Amino acid sequence: MTKKTLNTTNLEKLGAERLAALVMDLVQGSAALQRRARLEISAAQGPQDIAVDIRKRFAMMRRATAFVNWRKQKALIKDLDGLLQMINANVAPYNADEGFDLLWSLIQLAPSIHERTDDSNGAVGDVFRDAIDAIAAIAPRINVAPLVLADRILDAVVGAGYGEFDGIIPATSAILGNTGLEHLKAGANAWADAAPTPEEVERYSGFGLSRSAAGSIQRNKDLTRSVILADIADVQGDVDAYIARYSPQQLTFGTIAPQVARRLLDAGRVEEAMQIIRRAMAEGGKASQGTGRHDLELVFEDGLKQQGNTAELADHLWQRFAQTLDADSLRRHLKLLPDFDDIAAEDAALDLAERFAKLEVAIDFLTGWPALDRAARLVLDRAKHLDGDQFEALTPAADALSEKHPLAAVIIRRAMIDDALIGAKSKRYRHAARHLAECQSSDARIDNYGAYPDHSAYLAHLRQKHHRKSGFWDLVAPPG
Repeated sequence: MTKKTLNTTNLEKLGAERLAALVMDLVQGSAALQRRARLEISAAQGPQDIAVDIRKRFAMMRRATAFVNWRKQKALIKDLDGLLQMINANVAPYNADEGFDLLWSLIQLAPSIHERTDDSNGAVGDVFRDAIDAIAAIAPRINVAPLVLADRILDAVVGAGYGEFDGIIPATSAILGNTGLEHLKAGANAWADAAPTPEEVERYSGFGLSRSAAGSIQRNKDLTRSVILADIADVQGDVDAYIARYSPQQLTFGTIAPQVARRLLDAGRVEEAMQIIRRAMAEGGKASQGTGRHDLELVFEDGLKQQGNTAELADHLWQRFAQTLDADSLRRHLKLLPDFDDIAAEDAALDLAERFAKLEVAIDFLTGWPALDRAARLVLDRAKHLDGDQFEALTPAADALSEKHPLAAVIIRRAMIDDALIGAKSKRYRHAARHLAECQSSDARIDNYGAYPDHSAYLAHLRQKHHRKSGFWDLVAPPG
């Protein structure tokens, strides 16, 4: 870095007067930057001053009604996160109780925020989850009566329409203690068992549920109670209470069984954990995909390890690798084998990978292992089956092969170029032009293209077939 680099050290050399002038110039015309500057000035006066201004900002955000589209959402998230950081840095360290109240108020903004923006990517929700984490960090220093806090939590959780208070019980467990947790448990049961109020029935009837309003209300209450009691059971280390919230059928679900089995394993109840996880894998778990299935597998493997069942664990890991080419499963399998047996097993695994039905998965595994000779051979043997749309796997594979196996790298990049141009995927043209430049760079290191056209012939083919795709050709660097 030079003395002209834009960084904190060089800016400090400008001096306070010049920096102040620069800031005033930069904030002109930007309401967001002006708010941030005012908050910084307020923070310099002390925690009480900044707390007052943060509350004013909260009030303004609660009153806002305009819909926030995806273009403006980034600014909204930056605003919320900035307020959170202000609380964490300028209030909570000096006054934990004030910081706690501000964090709580921030979380209470969630309904009004969610109602006027689309949080499909979860970015808005992340800010509120960060606020829960911030409460957990200062919880040991907060001065509030456990019973009072328990009542406050119950009201917040049962009224949370967007799950904004999820995690508040473990976050505040240091304050609640056993007295507060038991009070919260009793309150949750009393609330869930109480008859629906006229207001609740009217609200549900407004959703077109008049005939079944009472039943719908009770189901929602039971679900909320279940979540509260599960969090309490977790905090208290009561595995049986945690399990009690689920029916036998639910304990076979791939999204539930791993959580229950993990808690049993942690409690040293290995056989019970394995019974649940085996039943889940045999029944409901078989329908699980993605994260649910992955979690089932991991807990099952940990259970086998705790049982000392090395033979079954090794077999299971091999089967998992054979089905998915999961490199971690193979590594764990090889570590369980006697010396020298692991060498033969690795060769068998690499042979299996070359025969694997999903070509791009196989290439990704072989280049990542790494087994570059095998990966290059696989690319050349099955080139016509390459799916150029699988660029997330193919791009790093081409990069890995480029130095020692330039022809294989070129074939992969051509597949991605062809996919972008044939499909007229204009958003991929920039990447396709880069891949073409990389192919040209590799050309000098390829002595023999074999059955494939050399770079000049391939380029001529592209120009003849896709000459009208000016969006692509405008990005292609001229030769030489």
